[in-house]
Amino acid sequence: MYVIIVGAGEVGRSIAANLEDTHDVVVVDRDSDVTEELTYSLDVLTIRGDGTDLEVLREAGLEQAGLVIACTDNDETNAVVCGAAKATAEVFTIARVRRRTLLETWQGSQGAFGVDFMVCTDLLTAQTIFRISGLPSAHDVDTFAGGLVRMAEFDIPEDSPIVDRTVSEADCYDSLTFAAIFRDDEMIVTRGDTVIRACDRVVVIGSPDSMHDFADEVATTPDDTEEVVIVGASEIGFQAAREFEEHGFRPRLIEQDHERAREVAEALPNTMVMESDATNSEFLAREHVGEADVVVAALDSDEKNLLVSLLADRLGVDRTVAIIETPEYADLFETVGVDVAVNPREETAEEIIRFTRTDHTEKIAMLEHDRAEVIEIEVGPDSVLVGQDIVDAAAELPDGVVIGAISRGGEHITPRGSTAVQPGDHVVVFVDATVLDEVVELI
Repeated sequence: MYVIIVGAGEVGRSIAANLEDTHDVVVVDRDSDVTEELTYSLDVLTIRGDGTDLEVLREAGLEQAGLVIACTDNDETNAVVCGAAKATAEVFTIARVRRRTLLETWQGSQGAFGVDFMVCTDLLTAQTIFRISGLPSAHDVDTFAGGLVRMAEFDIPEDSPIVDRTVSEADCYDSLTFAAIFRDDEMIVTRGDTVIRACDRVVVIGSPDSMHDFADEVATTPDDTEEVVIVGASEIGFQAAREFEEHGFRPRLIEQDHERAREVAEALPNTMVMESDATNSEFLAREHVGEADVVVAALDSDEKNLLVSLLADRLGVDRTVAIIETPEYADLFETVGVDVAVNPREETAEEIIRFTRTDHTEKIAMLEHDRAEVIEIEVGPDSVLVGQDIVDAAAELPDGVVIGAISRGGEHITPRGSTAVQPGDHVVVFVDATVLDEVVELI
């Protein structure tokens, strides 16, 4: 497919890097330094120009494009790009926005702005924060098959009971599959005799109940999340509080700006809004923030979020989640003591990339900066999985693939060697990114 990406920030760059091997990609950006750098670092065509200018879009090949992705940092610009592209060519358009109000306007008016699909960065990030907060020790959590299946990546602490046990010994769950282990810079696709070590990150796929049981087994923090504190009434902080409210929680939110604090207090009836500087350790101690199960740092800078997270950790908070805008900081934050670092731009790129895949790909989740993916695929009659047991089908798949779960008619099926996949089933698969295209073609 011929793809035009307008905006070469972190989102645009991530999408372009993911698509360069399988699609014809053109990236449009106003900054000549950015386009020049992309020309040398990625196998894509770059054009310096304003994506809202129809002539620039035509120069980028709009007439032959199958997909236009507008992912600049300006919501209105992205809407204009999609509108111009849609009015001129038969093309599928995707717009990235930050404001949930724009998403709700688009959802309430079919075809508004000329946008076929809209991705709201702040809402996606808030939903990710909520999912992660519900599972102790989890770094990445996603749902598949309409909620029947979950995938999570867990840190294995030194005192976890599964340390130094093989996968076969640790696997005592009815509907859970051990998919892979990330150990330092190594990725290990698990087998029965794979030994789990302290500080590993283990990727598991299974039912929500089994996922919670596994979390209880490996975690050193309590499973029940009750007390939630959100620091910063940024749009992400606001949406996170709203997400917790919608699931029955009564979070506390700390915001220093008087007007913003009043605004969110009026909009969030089940959230206690406190007007204060959250970097004030005396205030945090006085308000018993250390007793919280989760503290979410959603201020306007990575450095402030790091400081708040470390202060919360020092006070005794069970888990800290920090929003980071700089992807390179993620590993650093988690090394120095932040439990989970969430990058809004990575969440957005992941959601958009799903639309560039085969029609049978229902959902994807990227792991460890796209070293591997967990994908949900609807199985067709020509799939290599159909007509034989999984153990036999696996021999025809490349290394680096694990069938994690199957959804059939609303029922969760845990795959075993003798399980037979049927056409129409939805399979959730862990895949090494280096063999992803081959696997999607076969399944």
